Amino acid sequence: MSEKIRVTVWNEYRHEKAEEKIGKIYPEGIHKVLADYFDGDDKYEVKTATLDEPQHGLTDEVLNNTDVLFWWGHMAHDEVDDQIVEKVQSRVLNGMGLIVLHSGHHSKIFRKLMGTSCNLKWRVADEKERLWVVEPGHPITEGIGEYIELPKEEMYGEQFEIPSPDELVFISWFEGGEVCRSGCVFNRGRGKIFYFRPGHEEYPTFYNEDIKKVLINAANYVAPVKRGDSRPEYAVNVSEPLEKIKEKE
Repeated sequence: MSEKIRVTVWNEYRHEKAEEKIGKIYPEGIHKVLADYFDGDDKYEVKTATLDEPQHGLTDEVLNNTDVLFWWGHMAHDEVDDQIVEKVQSRVLNGMGLIVLHSGHHSKIFRKLMGTSCNLKWRVADEKERLWVVEPGHPITEGIGEYIELPKEEMYGEQFEIPSPDELVFISWFEGGEVCRSGCVFNRGRGKIFYFRPGHEEYPTFYNEDIKKVLINAANYVAPVKRGDSRPEYAVNVSEPLEKIKEKE
């Protein structure tokens, strides 16, 4: 795509303001760290949006000019307006890419697009996480070795109640023994969704260079191939056939 990839990074931005420990790790919010990934690269046009902005920062103008939407949420999933969720879903079905991070697995938008509970096991115990690359030729893993090792992360474990991914890119192993499908691609309508498990707010995970590479790769991968297509909201009666239909006796 020759045009710039228009990225919007959405974040609740609650933990960073409410808890001093987290504020020290992400003083300007997780969204600022993610947006900075693309800073200085003319290939991208980046903006941020947060929960407490009018319309959660996701106005029609913003959504209609977004090719890739990042979503980080945790403590306030229920506060996201259902009308905004419907609009984001519509944009995904029409081709917008969506990257859902960490506890965004329980966000309204992810559950709506998955059609399942998206429940899983979890534990916070400063565990080592090893994200194994299971598709080394996948564009999202470009520049990554056999695995990414994080010294401390929150554990997410199976059973992770999601549909079978269209593409499974990473599987995590945790120090306590659990495993989790941690890098999953889903196709919905004309859009691609990438769920990426790491990113607990109590750890500086988003400063990790390999995590940065994965998320930049993911933005490129889920970005729409074409812009401007409009998916009809209901079935369309096609009155004029492409070929002449032979009259039946």
